[in-house]
Amino acid sequence: MRLAGFTLTPFRLPLRAPWRNSRGTHRERRGWLITLNTREGLTGHGECAPLPAAGTETPPQARHWLQRRLACLPGRGVEETLAGLPPADGCPAARCALETALLDLLSQAAGQPLRRWLEPDAGDRVRLNAALGAAGGELAVMARGVLSEGFKTLKIKVGTAPPARELGRIRDLVRALPAGIRLRLDANRAWTAGQAERFVEGLASLPVESLEEPLATPEPGALARLQALARFDIALDESLSDQDLERLLADPPIRRIVLKPPARGGLLPALELARRARAASLTCIVTSCLDAAVGIWAAAQLAAAVDLPAGQAHGLATSGWFRQDIGAPPPPGRGQFILPERPGLGFSSTHPATAGAGP
Repeated sequence: MRLAGFTLTPFRLPLRAPWRNSRGTHRERRGWLITLNTREGLTGHGECAPLPAAGTETPPQARHWLQRRLACLPGRGVEETLAGLPPADGCPAARCALETALLDLLSQAAGQPLRRWLEPDAGDRVRLNAALGAAGGELAVMARGVLSEGFKTLKIKVGTAPPARELGRIRDLVRALPAGIRLRLDANRAWTAGQAERFVEGLASLPVESLEEPLATPEPGALARLQALARFDIALDESLSDQDLERLLADPPIRRIVLKPPARGGLLPALELARRARAASLTCIVTSCLDAAVGIWAAAQLAAAVDLPAGQAHGLATSGWFRQDIGAPPPPGRGQFILPERPGLGFSSTHPATAGAGP
C-alpha cells in the first residue's frame, strides 16, 4: 500500500466558554487536519493541535516538522513510513498526528477497528468522566446536567483560585451530589508542596478518586510524601515529559499516570508506556488535550486498547466545549463511548463543521 498524496488543512475552533486552569485560559483551539490518500483509494486522518502547557511543542515547531516530513511521503509505502517515523524529537503532537493517519490507513487495510489493530482483545465501550472545568460557583448547576447524561465521575480543574475557596466550593458540590459519584481533580502544577499537602488534607472526607499534577515542582520525593498522605491516587500528566521514566516505573512515587497521545508522540508510544505502567501497578487514564474530533477518535481507540480489564473512566468527553468541530466526534451516551465496528480510526470527514483559519 503506497501513499499517493496528502493535505494539511488548518482549523480554528472557538470554545463555548473559556477553558481555565492554573496555567492559563483558552478560548479557542487551533491546529491542522492531516489527510493521507493511498493509491488503493484509502483515506487516513490525523490531527495536530499543539498545546505547550500540556507537554507538546509550539505551533510553529509542529508546522515545520509536518511540512518537512509530509513533502517526502508521496510514493512511499505506508508500513515503511510508519516504521521509519523518528522519535518525537521535541515535536510529539506533530508526530502523533502523522502516526495516527498512518495507523488509520493500516487498520482500514486490515479490516479492523484501530483499537483491535493495537490490541486484539480491546473492547467497544469506553467509560468517560465529565469535564466541568474550573472550580467556580456554578459547579452544582453543571454537575446536575452531566449527571442526567449518565456520568459517574466528574473532573474539576483546581488551582485557579485560593485553595480554601476551592475546597469550600468542592464541599458544597459534594453535598448536592447523589451517592456513588466520584471526583477527579486536576491542579495543573499549581501548588508548592505545603499547599498541596494542606489541600489533600482538606479532601480527606470527600469522594475524591484522584488528584492530578498537584506540585509546581513534581520531584519524586515530594510526590511520594504526598501520595502517602492521600487516600486517593496522585497522578502525573503533563510533567511526565520531565520525569526520568525508568526511575518512575522502577519505583513509582504515585499511583496513576495520565496519557495524552499528542504529548507522548503518538498512540504506539502511549500504548507502550501504558503496558509498562500496568506492569508497575500504575493505573493508566487516557485524556484529551482539548482535542478536536480526530484527536478524540484516536484517544478513544487508544483508551479501548489500554483499558483491559479495569473499566476506568477516561477523560475524553470534551467535544461539547466546542462551538464547532472539524467533523463528528464519537457520540457519548450514558457516560460512555460505544465505538463502532468499522475499520480504521472511526472518523468520517463526510460531516465536517465549518472551521476558521488555523495557526
